[in-house]
Amino acid sequence: MSIGGVGWELHIIRQNVQQRRGRIRTIGTYQIYRNGVPQRNLKGTSVEAKGPGDNNVAGNGRRIEAGRYPLATQAGAHYVTIGYLVSNDCDQTPKPGLELRQTGNRREILVHPGHGFLASIGCINLTSALASANTDIPFVDSRDRIIAAIDDLRAFAGNAFPHYNGQPIDNAWVVIDGEP
Repeated sequence: MSIGGVGWELHIIRQNVQQRRGRIRTIGTYQIYRNGVPQRNLKGTSVEAKGPGDNNVAGNGRRIEAGRYPLATQAGAHYVTIGYLVSNDCDQTPKPGLELRQTGNRREILVHPGHGFLASIGCINLTSALASANTDIPFVDSRDRIIAAIDDLRAFAGNAFPHYNGQPIDNAWVVIDGEP
């Protein structure tokens, strides 16, 4: 599945799997598009849980299936789209995040900052390139990438961007390709 070329799209292309001390993560690339045009400096590495993708069993600790998912503002205790804290401490909440909708039986599948080997039980972390399975996700870099994505989406949506958390974002998608 490729991008639709309409609206705001976060495109993830899964490429490989890394293992460290019995833990597994899926590595890919991401690029943000506005109406099919790649946005400069809004690209990097995506990190997800192990596969295969599964949207049928809640809480299974696996990545979601490849597909196209509409976005919403997140309204959780640990992650929000509006009103997050900007802290260098990965334990401070709420952190920035976006929610994927229409994920089958899976709930609270988010794009949010990562740290360490992987900060996900099905969500998506954005970061810079990771040299190997021994490379941790740097929290501040990951946080800044999520904030940049939210800021770009807010600018693209303009007055149509929701004013509250927990609301759908019109014409905004995450598109995931690949099943390594």
